[in-house]
Amino acid sequence: MYIDAYNLYYGMRGICGRGTSGWRWLDIRALAESLCGWQGATVDRVVYCTARVDATDNPDAHRDQGVYLNALQASGAIDVLELGRYVAWPKSAPLARPNKAGRADVVTATGKHHWSPDLPIRTSTNGAGDCVLMATVRMREEKGSDVNVATHLLTDVFGGRIDGAIVISNDSDLALPLRIARQHVPVGTVNPGSRQLAGALRGTATEGAGRHWWARLSAQHYYSSQLADPVDSHWRKPTGW
Repeated sequence: MYIDAYNLYYGMRGICGRGTSGWRWLDIRALAESLCGWQGATVDRVVYCTARVDATDNPDAHRDQGVYLNALQASGAIDVLELGRYVAWPKSAPLARPNKAGRADVVTATGKHHWSPDLPIRTSTNGAGDCVLMATVRMREEKGSDVNVATHLLTDVFGGRIDGAIVISNDSDLALPLRIARQHVPVGTVNPGSRQLAGALRGTATEGAGRHWWARLSAQHYYSSQLADPVDSHWRKPTGW
């Protein structure tokens, strides 16, 4: 089983609710075993691909994630932990305020706005000829999980290590690796969230090696597949999890 951890996390959060508890302390192996859709099949290898939260940006999340990763390894819930990375860069974008529909209304400069000259804000003209306020913000993005999932999956397929694979992700960037894998072994593609499965991840059950399937996770999958607390008498579920 191959897991794109951030795709899984945001899928879980969308289904279970950001402010709720009872789903984050997920037992990945138990989830894999509940999903294994081939008669007589067993889960031999669980590959978990993620990236560490930046301790500078969010020390509490960094600490909680560290506890969880240690618990996964100590419990045997995963066999391989593959870490990607976070990258950050500055980006200039129009200043906006949320409207009642939850969408962003661009703030038009009227001459009444004042801000410290130390702030990275400037005026600019957009395509409609309006004068807007441009703010420089810090962007962050997780890098590497999709590539790491694809690399481990295809290495195991071509190395003859597995007879079938389950991939948890709704990232369309995995379309080609999954299509190649389906030519050689049965593949189960699992959508971890409430959104529709990415069109690029679709296929037919009989292509290539055949016996492929597609599934979507529900809140019950998450709530019923939780680690013990504590794990190994040491790793305790973080408060609020």
